[in-house]
This record gives sequence, C-alpha cells and structure tokens, in this order.
Amino acid sequence: MSAAISSNRKIEEIKLVAVSKTFSVDEILTVYDEGLFCFGENKAQELAAKAKELSTKKIEWHFIGHLQSNKVKYVVPVAEYIHSIDSLKIAMEIEKVSAKIGKTQKVLLEMKTSEEESKYGLTNKNEIFGILNYISKSTSLDFQGLMTIAPFVEDEKLIRNSFVSLRNLKEEIEYELKIDCKHLSMGMTSDFKIAIEEGATILRIGSAIFGDRIYNPIGFN
Repeated sequence: MSAAISSNRKIEEIKLVAVSKTFSVDEILTVYDEGLFCFGENKAQELAAKAKELSTKKIEWHFIGHLQSNKVKYVVPVAEYIHSIDSLKIAMEIEKVSAKIGKTQKVLLEMKTSEEESKYGLTNKNEIFGILNYISKSTSLDFQGLMTIAPFVEDEKLIRNSFVSLRNLKEEIEYELKIDCKHLSMGMTSDFKIAIEEGATILRIGSAIFGDRIYNPIGFN
C-alpha cells in the first residue's frame, strides 16, 4: 500500500479486512481468489450463513457490526475477531458462548470517538477500564485492541481527531493497565489513508474492493 509506505509504516503490520456485507458468496470468492482472505460482516446471521457456505475456504472472518446478546451464538463459532464490544453485558455473553464451545474469542472494544448520534461505542473511561479488567481475567476472551468509526464528514481534521483519540486511549490502556493493545481497527474506504498515518493496524475496506454497495434486503438480521 502506497499510503503505508508514505507514512513510514510496514505493509505487513496492517491487516486488510474486505467488508463483504450485502455482497454475495460469489463476489466474496472473486476477491478471495485475488489473494484476500480476511472478510468483515456486520449482520450476525449473514455472517453465519456465508461462513457455512464458504467453510472449505481458509477465510478469517471479522464481525464488525453492532452485536446484540441474542445474536452472539451465531457469531462466536465462526468469527476470528469480534470488533464491537460496547458493554460489559455483551462481553459477558461472548465469554459464556465461547466457554461453552471451548474457544478463546479475540475481541476489540468499540469506541465512540465522534458526536454522531447514530454511532455505537464506549465513551466512559471507568466503564472501558472495567470491561478491560473483566476481559483480562477471562480465559475465554482475548483482548486484541480498539475499534472506532470516524465521522462521515469532509473535514479531515475531525476525522483525524477521531483516530488520534483512539490511539491516545490505546496508550493510556497500555500505560495505566499494563494491558497489551495490539490493534487499532480504524479506517474505511473514505478515510483509510488518514487512519494509516495515525497508526491503524486493521483497515475495514468495502466499496474500494467490491464496488458500490446496493442495499437490497436479503433477510438477515
């Protein structure tokens, strides 16, 4: 990636996740055959269905959407990473399902780093640290890092501030809690270059890989 090179970043330290939500299995296979094997979905049952259909492929699935407690059972069996823990309740449910099937689930905490009301995510430092302490004591949860979605604006300063905020929180966690925060999941098609400059280690790219997304209801929740 030219953006990584221009930011003095090593390409191998950045994981590219192709966001395949709403795209078909055939479209996923086309991208897979081109050498990408990490795919991101934001609907629990859509992820489960696609993972089942593509079970013979060596795909690393990422769940990147808001996760409800009653949907965890669909996600944990197939997702390598869950990016969207935004409450202690959901962390506890993921732990319960993971323990039941004997899995150690890789997880990230989702942070709300903008003022947009539509965004999910944690904002309270005490709550964040409380969830991290809970995860650190669990044998069924493996804390991997933090995730955020920057505001959908043209103002690059606001976008950059969102990513800087996430990076600063990573540094606070590592300094105050002595917990390794490996990943910063931030950056999408419209803002990934800024995200790389600010330390992203996981990019979630959709339309730049698959083309424009057409939202047709396909019966998944």
